[in-house]
Amino acid sequence: MSENNYNDKAFNNGGFSRRDFVKGSAALLGGALVSQIPFSASAGAYVAGSDTLKVAVIGCGGRGTGAAIQALSTKGNVKLVAMADAFRDRLDDSYTNIQKKFEGDKKRVDVPEKNKFVGFDGYKKAIALADVVILATPPGFRPIHFEEAVKAGKHVFMEKPVATDAPGVRRVLAAAEEAKKKNLKVVMGLQRRYQNAYLETIKRINDGMIGDVVAAQAYWHNAGVWVRPRQAGQTEMEYQMRNWYYFNWLCGDHINEQHIHNIDVVNWVKNGYPVSAQGMGGRQVRNGVDHGEIYDHHYVEYTYADGTILNSQCRHIPNTMNRVEETFAGSKGRVVLSGDGKGIITDLSGKVLYNHRGKDDPNPYQTEHDILFAAIRENKPYNNAEIAAKSTMTAIMGRMATYSGQVINWDEALNSEISIMPKTFAFDAETPTKPDANGRYPIPTPGVTKVV
Repeated sequence: MSENNYNDKAFNNGGFSRRDFVKGSAALLGGALVSQIPFSASAGAYVAGSDTLKVAVIGCGGRGTGAAIQALSTKGNVKLVAMADAFRDRLDDSYTNIQKKFEGDKKRVDVPEKNKFVGFDGYKKAIALADVVILATPPGFRPIHFEEAVKAGKHVFMEKPVATDAPGVRRVLAAAEEAKKKNLKVVMGLQRRYQNAYLETIKRINDGMIGDVVAAQAYWHNAGVWVRPRQAGQTEMEYQMRNWYYFNWLCGDHINEQHIHNIDVVNWVKNGYPVSAQGMGGRQVRNGVDHGEIYDHHYVEYTYADGTILNSQCRHIPNTMNRVEETFAGSKGRVVLSGDGKGIITDLSGKVLYNHRGKDDPNPYQTEHDILFAAIRENKPYNNAEIAAKSTMTAIMGRMATYSGQVINWDEALNSEISIMPKTFAFDAETPTKPDANGRYPIPTPGVTKVV
């Protein structure tokens, strides 16, 4: 499947053209950007349904907790009824924080002990109790959980990325098609697609303000993320689950888990996906025993079907340049975008044509839930799981290129049969990668590592 297979109707924010999605984007209501909802939106759109929407959260870390709070902050009757996590302490901390946010209001938070599920199979029990499911575990589990939610006929909010290998992406794509057939609403956690700076600036790109887009750059440079050292008595599976960011079967490397945001923005602007990728990367600083198997830097040159090149950079190294943004060069101008609400368009001489400063914009993390719950209440089609899956595949294709040192094309990447997931899920089960006698893991090596 190449980029040429995707047209504007297929590549959008959930079944509607991007032009429809941003039409009239100055209107605000109750902190949500109503015009971002691509169907009739008014105060009634959020409260049209009188029935309570029951929510389950699968994955009770910081993002799952935040997403649950945002879901419960939407208009209308919404109640958290079930929670699931591999670890009891994570579930308990999340429940406490959610209760504090809503001051113990049982109209919003009512999760009895029997609806708190711990372990690898708890997700099925929690999903069965809900109308809407929040999927926020480490991304390696996303295909399994999304598949189950769709099978059970549930609406879904799922965090990005949605897989860590090509077989997982294909499972999500298949479930996404099934969700469409069942008229299930699905929203992904690529929040830039719900953010004013991006919506307004990309609308102007689409309208031709900078002419033809001929090149792009995407950056995620910062000091890195948390590390959770090994504790006495942990099995290898528990250690890897606790320190999940540093293992590919759980995280997919930071090009997938984090840099996907920037890569997805370029796919959005290009209205498609790269046909090939080549690049380089490695571990220069982040190479301790608790840093698993992932790289601390990647550089990937992605090529789109029309010849446009995306230079993609991500780095986790302290005391180096911090930069998280996307830039575009056009035949008539340039664009700089960033998640802090900046959207700047200039002509080729540097004259500012558009300058979006988003300090008063709605919170896109909240907006994505407002849109999901409004779509459910009005029974309007909304499903952007395919976008999430294909942008995830773009990031994975970049990882394949840096790990192997080869040019990787879209078809061979998507059709790769190499699975990096465990055979079974249990705390005493075998993990896909194991430490040597010194506690160190095999590191991907260009020219040696097989990726397709």
